[in-house]
Amino acid sequence: MNSDRKAVILVSGGMDSAVALAIARAQNFECYALSVEYGQRHVSELAAAERLAAHFGAQHKIVKVDLRSIGGSALTDEIAVPEKAQSEGGGVPVTYVPARNTIMLSIALGWAEVLGARDIFCGVNAVDYSGYPDCRPEFVEQFERLANLATKAGIEGKGMTIHAPLIRLSKADIVREGVRLDVDFSMTVSCYQADADGRACARCEACRLRAKGFADAAVADPTLYR
Repeated sequence: MNSDRKAVILVSGGMDSAVALAIARAQNFECYALSVEYGQRHVSELAAAERLAAHFGAQHKIVKVDLRSIGGSALTDEIAVPEKAQSEGGGVPVTYVPARNTIMLSIALGWAEVLGARDIFCGVNAVDYSGYPDCRPEFVEQFERLANLATKAGIEGKGMTIHAPLIRLSKADIVREGVRLDVDFSMTVSCYQADADGRACARCEACRLRAKGFADAAVADPTLYR
């Protein structure tokens, strides 16, 4: 297939990245799914990412980066995962992982160059989200500028495009889009403290936002809770 139709998709194993992968596939991209094992507590999401990649016929790669060694987040450090809404109180919550999306997109950018791909998809969302600075439209726009300044492909005029198709959608809209595109949400893991089998806690903010999305979309929640 022409390299112009290759795309790298960041796939965490959660519902948003699953829909981003489905969108890329629906746009007839040859999909390369990239997951990052960064020291997160909820490693069952990586198994979910593998299932999703297989479901959508995407080649899947897992890259290891040790963000646990620098800590600073409830997802990588010995900090309790809050079990109450954080996004409503303002400020950046303790579940924010320092520089995570910058690092993941950088890895995706490197793989895209190797593949000859000019498109990268990510599932970041700035509507129903936890207030992370690296989920905002401004971040995506500036990273795309960086991608085209810092790469061989960029300076040779083969511009990179960073796609964030969910960035302005509500969680309910994301659920509806996933249903339309045949996403099996039972395969996905969103919980910040999911167990080894991917079962969700039903109490953390990721679980709350996910459950609200299904409820608002009037779609049955297929999440496996413990």
